Amino acid sequence: MVVQAYLPTLGTVVTTALIDSINPCAIGVLILLVSIMVVYKSKSELLYYGFAYILFVFLAYLSAGLGILYFLSSIPLFVSEYISIAVGLLIVIAGLIEIKDFFWYGKGISLSIPPNKAKQIHEMTRKLTLPTMVFLGVFVAGVELPCTGGPYLAILVFLSQNFNFTAFLWLVLYNIIFVMPLIVILLMVYFGHKIQDIKRWKQANRKYMRLGTGIILILLGWLLILIANGTIALN
Repeated sequence: MVVQAYLPTLGTVVTTALIDSINPCAIGVLILLVSIMVVYKSKSELLYYGFAYILFVFLAYLSAGLGILYFLSSIPLFVSEYISIAVGLLIVIAGLIEIKDFFWYGKGISLSIPPNKAKQIHEMTRKLTLPTMVFLGVFVAGVELPCTGGPYLAILVFLSQNFNFTAFLWLVLYNIIFVMPLIVILLMVYFGHKIQDIKRWKQANRKYMRLGTGIILILLGWLLILIANGTIALN
């Protein structure tokens, strides 16, 4: 039996973006950056460099999303069906890995920034200039994809089924939501909240972030497979 459905709904996009936005990788890099800036920079410079970094994370993710959407929407339908199944399986596996980290955080395979890239990020955060923030935003957007790319890829495959202006607006909304926690953390520090408290919050809740991401990934991956094999028909 084929189930008729309208996917993705705005609720699907918003919920997935919210889960993706609290990923410990994205938050961890900003905490590292802000912890250095509060020592060496004034409050106005903290906002200036912090927002520059967040802006280019946003632009890099949006640009990558548009590129992937263009590619997915331009390939033949019979090929896209197989791609959707393959992507769905990968996303389900990624979800299982994320849930594993709820029980055994950091043990075995984990979706995290590679250690060599993490070292590069750490070195770049010490060079507090505008060009460095621009490059850092783009660089981080690329290297943290193992952490954050699963939900994003799932939404991109959904949106590619009917890529129009509404899909573009939803993509922009997704990326705005994705960077909102980074903006909130930056403003919290600007208005006097201690960065150490934010670090402790992140450490205490990172496994729950992984659990939420894992559940969403499994649901999205399963939906992609059902859509690709015709069990659910998109209208």
